[in-house]
Amino acid sequence: MIINEKEYVFDMNGKKFHCAMDITMHFIGGKWKTVVLWYLRNKTYRFGELKKKIPDITEKMLSLQLKALEKDGIIKRDVYAEVPLRVEYSLTKFGRTLIPVLEEIAGWGRQLGEKKGNMEQVS
Repeated sequence: MIINEKEYVFDMNGKKFHCAMDITMHFIGGKWKTVVLWYLRNKTYRFGELKKKIPDITEKMLSLQLKALEKDGIIKRDVYAEVPLRVEYSLTKFGRTLIPVLEEIAGWGRQLGEKKGNMEQVS
């Protein structure tokens, strides 16, 4: 990024980021991360519940996205020693800082959908 005609980068854990948007997209980019975060913004979910909310995602991809978000400290995974084992996912305090960003992205998408598409009831 250029500030006062000088070039700067962010170095985070050895990875260079040349602009702030690059940092953001590193953490929440891709097809599924924002969708997973959207559902977790207001509620804790189990894996199967998330899978039902996002029917087009494969179990493998959901698992990969949850692991990546957990590794980045955006979500937490709570395991309860019950039979059967219960695992729940929720946003961390750090992850909750993304809620305003997610709401802005969703609002933009909603406006575009209303302008260029038609809303249809599924069930």
